[in-house]
Amino acid sequence: MRLSILAFCIPALLFCSAHATDNTKQAGKKPPIKPVSVTVYVAGDIADCRKKPAEESMAARTAELIAAGLDKDKTARAITLGDNTYPVGNPSEFTKCYDPTWGRFKDKTLPSPGNHDYGMPKALGYYNYFGDLAGPDRRGYYATRLGKWQILSLNSNLDQPQMQAQLSWLKEELANNKQSCTLAFWHHPVYSSGGHGNNENMQAAWKMLAAAKADIVLTSHDHDYERFAPLDANGDRDDKQGIRSFVVGTGGAKLTPMFLPKGSTEIRDNSTHGVLKLSLHDKSYEWEFLPVPGQSFTDKGKGSCH
Repeated sequence: MRLSILAFCIPALLFCSAHATDNTKQAGKKPPIKPVSVTVYVAGDIADCRKKPAEESMAARTAELIAAGLDKDKTARAITLGDNTYPVGNPSEFTKCYDPTWGRFKDKTLPSPGNHDYGMPKALGYYNYFGDLAGPDRRGYYATRLGKWQILSLNSNLDQPQMQAQLSWLKEELANNKQSCTLAFWHHPVYSSGGHGNNENMQAAWKMLAAAKADIVLTSHDHDYERFAPLDANGDRDDKQGIRSFVVGTGGAKLTPMFLPKGSTEIRDNSTHGVLKLSLHDKSYEWEFLPVPGQSFTDKGKGSCH
């Protein structure tokens, strides 16, 4: 008799459990929201075909790293940190050197201009090549969103009136931001121990981003890789609220010497070409420097948004 009762009750319990689940769904309860994660591949100082054709250039090798990642993840994006071509950013440099390399994923690229791109009057080659991808009105700055991240592409090559217009725009973008995390990128680093050193062009933008508790700033200009500890508005270390910044001038142009490291330098290298891979999560991020095949330097870690 005891066995008979068990045999009867077990299906009943299963039915009751399934029935309760159905009632929960019918009550209108929403399933948990899945975390959003977006991957970006980053470098600047990219396409230089003065000594080698495009297919043999170092830009072709860094482009392979990105193309492989984009093939596996259709939501991933590439970011350029300026000096997209050398030596002066003329249209033929974009068509003959950039397009066969990083141009393979042009439609998935978020670009920014560098001083070599402005070697042509008004950066004609850069804006003609990237078109709407470079932002509106050929001003060189724009905002977009990736996952839960506010993404700000800024222009560090502007004269004072244009820079003031950019700062006014930036102030408004930061004030209206509703995303969990913020990443900004441009060409000239505010802080660097590379050959060009610190650059004041974007100091006001840095202070504005720090006040808004931005999380990451990406730059290039110096042809090396350097990661800094989180820094506050004045460039002092602030592990809780500071901006973590990277110099990633390793996209293909010849690597250059570095000076003594800054007190806030955490790691640096000027012997390896490659790209920075950033995984942007809902409230955190991970980074990994990917070297081109045959070179060995790498760097990886993770952080949380403010």
